[in-house]
Amino acid sequence: MAKEWILNSAMNRFQLNFKRNVGATSEEIRKCQPKTIEDWREYYYKKVRPKEHIDELGRKLYIKITEVITAEVEQITEEDCIRYMHQMVIDRTFDGYLTEIKTIYGQLQKAIGDIYKIEPAPDNWDRLYNVDFFIQVKNKYIGLQIKPVSNTAQLPEIFKERSIQHNTHSDFTRKYGGKVFYVFSIKEDNKKRIQNIEVVGEILKEIERLNKT
Repeated sequence: MAKEWILNSAMNRFQLNFKRNVGATSEEIRKCQPKTIEDWREYYYKKVRPKEHIDELGRKLYIKITEVITAEVEQITEEDCIRYMHQMVIDRTFDGYLTEIKTIYGQLQKAIGDIYKIEPAPDNWDRLYNVDFFIQVKNKYIGLQIKPVSNTAQLPEIFKERSIQHNTHSDFTRKYGGKVFYVFSIKEDNKKRIQNIEVVGEILKEIERLNKT
């Protein structure tokens, strides 16, 4: 298993399995329509790449692993590994979280229009009221909290958290007049979107209500 992982990682890293090296294998096997692996082997070596070419790619892979990767591994220190683990767990997770929030923020701003600006909440609002962003309507404020979720299985946990934060959101409404809304962010096909899109209509209704008071 470990050997296969090393071979696969190195092959992909140095692109030895790319189309330019091994041909369009997915297309070619459909052309071949082999009944057995021997049918495919014979077709490939005859029509796509000769056996000697694949042998040479294997030799290149061996050199990359035993010379290039080995030399790189020897340069890695214990401190490099410790630093990398901290970067992965702390820095990159945080960067991804901020990127997701900014993406959702942009979608939400576009949905409600440009008349009312969505602005980052002061630090003390986050601590006191669990509010990430706000919308000012006259002299009142609507609170927004963006919650990234990985899947629907996470929702019960969020609803539990929501009940815990209910008091802080009520405090916000009493002091600033507007409700606090949860905006759930989900990632699909490598793109982030607002999961509970109905919240846009709820926010617009709240803006209208505050305008009338």
